[in-house]
Amino acid sequence: MERSPQIEISQLTFTYATAEKPALKNINLTIYEGEYVALLGLNGAGKTTLLLTLNGVIPHMVMGEMEGVVTIAGQDTDAMPVRELAKTVGIVFDNPEFQLSQLTVAEEVAFGLENLGVPQVEMHDTIHEVLGIVGLTGLHERSPFALSGGQQQRLAIASALVMRPKIFVMDEPTSNVDPIGKEEIFNVARQLNQQHGMTVVISEHEVEVMAEYADRVIVIHEGEIVLNGHPKEVFQQVKLLKEIGLRVPQVTEMAYMLDVQGRWRTGDAYPITVAEALQVFGDYRSEQ
Repeated sequence: MERSPQIEISQLTFTYATAEKPALKNINLTIYEGEYVALLGLNGAGKTTLLLTLNGVIPHMVMGEMEGVVTIAGQDTDAMPVRELAKTVGIVFDNPEFQLSQLTVAEEVAFGLENLGVPQVEMHDTIHEVLGIVGLTGLHERSPFALSGGQQQRLAIASALVMRPKIFVMDEPTSNVDPIGKEEIFNVARQLNQQHGMTVVISEHEVEVMAEYADRVIVIHEGEIVLNGHPKEVFQQVKLLKEIGLRVPQVTEMAYMLDVQGRWRTGDAYPITVAEALQVFGDYRSEQ
């Protein structure tokens, strides 16, 4: 079944008010309904700037000059206030504490509903549902600041989910949590995409996870898209990714080193997941 575009970006260039050079340069991009898209790039490459154009924070709340058009679910973000776009695009940043402000978990989730004027009698079931989705059932009365880092990030996700967005954006959501918290957050992202059909756009450095779950990987370097394709295609470009300072999955790196040493079968694609590597390296060992 053909999927409809959810995000359409045409000739987007953005320069911050105090900057000499554009943070984004001539970005053209289409993301479709139900896609899981990973955004890779060094710090300062333009990832966060691009994500902020998806919910209207740029251009409405950040000083700078924007050229081009960003369309979300058919709506031009330049003509839509941020509070309206929040109903379509949910966004979670790298430090969940910056997004938490209420005394209890339930109040934190209810905050967005209150802003929409949802009657209190209708909130209970909705809050229970979204807390169940992110694995925080039973923590309604807990203080958000008594939660672990992974739980805080899942609460931030719940607070965005309660708005029923079609698109979920995550900006380096695991950068401030431990390995267990990372797994929890990635599982939630996968669940939102696979079970609830949400379009997920995630900026992340954990390339092994992105190789396994993403439908598409977009690489940004110095404000420009340099690679855009299926993870299998993008992670074959090991030399280019290393040149711009990005890591590839460890199994891909291993295959690349064998290739450099002349010990890889010419023309064979490098594995990008552990499952692929077990098969490929098992065959390779048998041949040796």
